[in-house]
Amino acid sequence: MYFAALLARTEDGWEASDTELDDVETLADLAELAREAAADDGETVIVFIEQEDAWFGVVRVDGEDDPRVFVSNGAAAARSSYGEILTSEILGDEPDDALDELTDLDGTEDGEPEAADEDDEAADSAAAVAPPGPLGETLILADLGMDEQALLGLETGDALGEIADAIGAADILEAVR
Repeated sequence: MYFAALLARTEDGWEASDTELDDVETLADLAELAREAAADDGETVIVFIEQEDAWFGVVRVDGEDDPRVFVSNGAAAARSSYGEILTSEILGDEPDDALDELTDLDGTEDGEPEAADEDDEAADSAAAVAPPGPLGETLILADLGMDEQALLGLETGDALGEIADAIGAADILEAVR
């Protein structure tokens, strides 16, 4: 079970909205959703994503700048659909995958169907590459009131609530939970 919320920073404080991630397939989709939540161009929008007690992620979108991403547990996140979006952005493509595409060393001939369980293998591979701890930009919220050490010290349970409290948006986040 996922929880996701968008918090847009306005002149009057934070405004939050519950959000559905059903149509989100890439980080660009998520960033566009965040930009749509902003009342004015250039506003900071924070996207919280949490998968029960497995992992949480924070995506920060400042206007048209590239999104910034932090994930609490890379390996756990890489095994979930939304977490994979975040971890793949942080880790980028694996060099081995690029080499396989260039040299066709995947064991199949051109035109030959690939193994049916390739998606499962890809998910396992992504989880194996992602570290089992924090991943991404640890200073993502430093200018909003949550320093690197505090972010890295969070336990998954109520991490989003603690983050919201540190940035002055606890009541707003609680309203959408």
